[in-house]
Amino acid sequence: MDRRAFTFFDGAWHEGNPKLIGPMSHAMWMASTVFDGARAMQGRTPDLDRHCARLLVSAERMGLEPPVDVQAVLAAALEGVAKFGPDADLYIRPMMWAESGFVAPDPDSTQWAVSVYEAPMPEPKGFSARLSSKRRASPETMPTLAKAACLYPQAALALMEARKTGYDNAVMCDMLGNVAELATANLWLARDGEVHTPVPNGTFLNGITRQRVIDLLRADGVTVVERTIRPEELETADEVFSTGNYGKVMPITRLNDTAFQPGPMYKKARELYFDYAHSA
Repeated sequence: MDRRAFTFFDGAWHEGNPKLIGPMSHAMWMASTVFDGARAMQGRTPDLDRHCARLLVSAERMGLEPPVDVQAVLAAALEGVAKFGPDADLYIRPMMWAESGFVAPDPDSTQWAVSVYEAPMPEPKGFSARLSSKRRASPETMPTLAKAACLYPQAALALMEARKTGYDNAVMCDMLGNVAELATANLWLARDGEVHTPVPNGTFLNGITRQRVIDLLRADGVTVVERTIRPEELETADEVFSTGNYGKVMPITRLNDTAFQPGPMYKKARELYFDYAHSA
């Protein structure tokens, strides 16, 4: 790693990329790993408590037994943030995993760690996306209601497919062919002064940044509609954008063969979010 990083594990802080698991660890070969992601921006940590709380929910949904409470995870995350300068842009990644078990994890073997590392905020220059051939799993087939590492190889395949054809990201549908989200973020469209986003249906996470932006837009008087969205609706929208922890609110400037400009609804969402984030 060429970025400064610290990880809290087993009661101590470790610099760099410490080796936390071995070949006999359940997480290594059975993927019993859950995580979450939060941001620190100029000393602010918007919704960090909610990210830490979701980690424990994810662990329980994967059959793990969290060995600590939310406050312990939150305290470690804040301690990690304090190791950097006040203006640092950071990524905060708390994790839990099983150390032992045969196929099914041993809940009592659950370990935890918090990594905090430098991650500059991306410039909101806009990115391109294309409809992917890959689909999001249904709740009957995968632990879709947990932020589980085992879900991300499918997103990675969608992302690689998109990049091979000159796009930055991928629009993934659910098993019924309705829009779910991007490979790395939640997806939004704007039309006629309203904002629309796929309704959570168990095939993708109801993102914390997504929830925050919905609340902020509605409080500002914007109509936000959560509904089933078909892929063909995206190219006829007035504008499309994304929300997610890594980039927060970002414009999409090309979707398949259709070009878009960052529009007023995207700009309002981004302004409202960062006003909130810098006061949190």
